Amino acid sequence: MTLRLTNTLSRRIEEFQPLEPGKVSIYCCGVTVYDLCHLGHARSYIAWDVLRRYLLWSGYRVTFVQNYTDIDDKILGRAAEEGSSMQAVSERNIEAFVTDMARLNILPPDRMPRATQSLDAIRSLITELEAKGAAYSADGDVYFAVMKHAGYGKLSGRDLAEQQDNAAGRVATAEEARKQHPFDFALWKGTKPGEPSWESPWGPGRPGWHIECSAMVREELGDTIDIHLGGADLIFPHHENEIAQSEAASGHELARYWLHNGMVNVGGQKMSKSLGNFTTIRALLDSGISPMTLRLFTLQAHYRKPLDFSADALEAAATGWKGLNAALGLASTLTLGAAPAACPPDLAAARARFAAAMNDDLNTSAALAVLFELAKPLRALANRLERGDSSAAAEARAPDLVDHGQLLLELAGVLGLQSKTEAKTSSTSPGPSDAEIQAQIDQRQAAKAAKDFPAADGIRDGLRALGIELIDRPGGITEWLRG
Repeated sequence: MTLRLTNTLSRRIEEFQPLEPGKVSIYCCGVTVYDLCHLGHARSYIAWDVLRRYLLWSGYRVTFVQNYTDIDDKILGRAAEEGSSMQAVSERNIEAFVTDMARLNILPPDRMPRATQSLDAIRSLITELEAKGAAYSADGDVYFAVMKHAGYGKLSGRDLAEQQDNAAGRVATAEEARKQHPFDFALWKGTKPGEPSWESPWGPGRPGWHIECSAMVREELGDTIDIHLGGADLIFPHHENEIAQSEAASGHELARYWLHNGMVNVGGQKMSKSLGNFTTIRALLDSGISPMTLRLFTLQAHYRKPLDFSADALEAAATGWKGLNAALGLASTLTLGAAPAACPPDLAAARARFAAAMNDDLNTSAALAVLFELAKPLRALANRLERGDSSAAAEARAPDLVDHGQLLLELAGVLGLQSKTEAKTSSTSPGPSDAEIQAQIDQRQAAKAAKDFPAADGIRDGLRALGIELIDRPGGITEWLRG
């Protein structure tokens, strides 16, 4: 079964077909670094981490780029409140973001460009748009002319003429008076007293939010990418404006698939800093909520659906994680040093059900059901061992239980769920040495050459259970990375 994803652009579920076979390019809209991240951010980045992990597990070579917005009005406002600088606020919150994501076991992106480091690319893109008549300057500002892009509104479904009619009679601000159309948006903002600025052909100033992402996508991944990610709150205007700018400049489609996650709600309202109803990731984790409980909580709902946050829902997730953690902990102990085993029919069926769930638009709820099913015998045995049952130790050595443990660890790893035992082991020991990993890769290459594909798959699965992902490249070259 082929991976199928809900494409916001087409408003339907589509089979995923990458631009290049075996390779996937992904751009994920990152945080504006003016404050700590809240649970809404965690929900988004956990969802996209699982997408990335699943693509890797499925054998794709994935390039995952996620940006930092470190030039923004909110950052300037926070710096003014604190009497500090935009750079100081940004650096503090970037450091906090990295720490919070690591605690949630989210894989770091391959590259994390910053707006402040992409100014040449931003100015170049604005210049191209101006040369093509899609942008114009006015008193040091530069605006994108929305009427110049015939497809404007195709992502959000908004009708430009209808929006203009709705805005009729509204008193224009000084900025709006400079625009050719009320919905034109800023690509470059002229400098204001006390604000940081950079030189440009239009005078000193700073870029607008939307052009930053368009420039970073193109600089890092090219004109057209496979997948563009973000929260549903970014569909309009941010992603709509990204499409307009990028496609007006290049003449090519910006992204083939647009994926958006649902919002986290508190008491029926979207969790957001502007409403003051947010809970930071750091506060939750520091209060004693385990990172994996938080991860399990978010994965129990489909990524596109709203997620209702409450103490009861979090407590239920904590109970679920307690049982799963016990099974994973025992599985880590049983499989330590065990050779990769062939997958017996019942476990092969479980693996197939897991893949079918994930191929169905990343149905993590159904995928979790497979994990809990696999965990049952391990959890029961872990409880018996804890009670000192004398017969449990002998049962723990049963080969089929080791097979169960290996598959459970493997599939849990796809969802980024890690037991306390695994986390402790990974933090205190480096796992297999580089030489040991290479030896396993050589054995796998030999097995493939002999057409012993089950053995080759077993070696891959065994390394994956140890947190080692293999990446097969053209020419028979295999590279690897630690999860």
